[in-house]
Amino acid sequence: MISVGIVGGSGYAGLELIRILYDHPETEISVVSSRVDDGKALNEVYRGLGSRRGKLVVSNPDAPELKKCDVVFFATPHGVAQKKSQELLDNGVRIIDLSPDFRLKDVKDWEHWYGMKHTAPELVSEAVYGLPEINAQKIRTAQLVANPGCYATAIQLGFLPLIASDEIDNKKLIADAKSGISGAGRSANRDNLFGEISENFRAYSLKGHRHHPEILQGLNDFTSEKNSLVFVPHVMPASRGIFATLYATARNRNLNPHATFEKWYEKSKFVEVLSAGVYPETRHVRGTNNCLISVNNNVLGDQIIVLVVIDNLVKGAAGQAVQNMNIMFGLEEKLGLEKLCLLP
Repeated sequence: MISVGIVGGSGYAGLELIRILYDHPETEISVVSSRVDDGKALNEVYRGLGSRRGKLVVSNPDAPELKKCDVVFFATPHGVAQKKSQELLDNGVRIIDLSPDFRLKDVKDWEHWYGMKHTAPELVSEAVYGLPEINAQKIRTAQLVANPGCYATAIQLGFLPLIASDEIDNKKLIADAKSGISGAGRSANRDNLFGEISENFRAYSLKGHRHHPEILQGLNDFTSEKNSLVFVPHVMPASRGIFATLYATARNRNLNPHATFEKWYEKSKFVEVLSAGVYPETRHVRGTNNCLISVNNNVLGDQIIVLVVIDNLVKGAAGQAVQNMNIMFGLEEKLGLEKLCLLP
């Protein structure tokens, strides 16, 4: 059994990790840590576990038991994993970081976007970006995996087949993306109250979202020149889910983008390219690690419209982290993640 530690077990991503890993046949949750819930029984923090399954006591994030784990997940705000990772790595612990600490390869760029000094710049080059659909080979041998952001996951999966094929104008990319409110985290915030979100819809971070440089970094790896992207995120009145509508201009009006996507994802474990004329909905992936993609041409034929849906807490966070863990430990990639969507 793989001994698992979770740092940040009381946030939404941490709780989602617990939900998935408790049913995983090859893992044992050995440590769950949280400064907020230190000393509480895990079933007090996550009532859904019940009295039989939640007997583990939540510890402090500095718990020495973490150094005995095979893998530790960081489901923490930025700045935490970079302070604690080196000691764990020195003790042979593999790390999957759900925070943004190791996603950006340019440390100065990271410091600009996150407004603080990076305390472990030497680990940035060591970290492998954990988008399995493009990086599975590197993930297999990685000691430190930087789990992608939720928007970054959806938007890269929707643009990469077109970018890599050089079939679109990479200076005219537009991403119009919506997220459920859980993407804002579990901390108290007036803007996230039910009365503010219910029956409401709003855009935010138009001057620059922190996932923007992460998305461009991933897209730029597949082109000889830098891409240009307009990215506008929105909050929708739902607890979870991401719906990204992506726009690109084709270089050739006779392009068949649907065939491009089908070939790109033909061996993917979780990405499904829908039949022509079928459009995804966020509820179709709720509670799953799946990504559904619909590829469309407009009437004129020069505009490609790609619709992408994921669950921001699963494929956009905890589920993708477990997918990475499976790859790292030589397990079947879908192990513990073959769940049907929750309806309604």
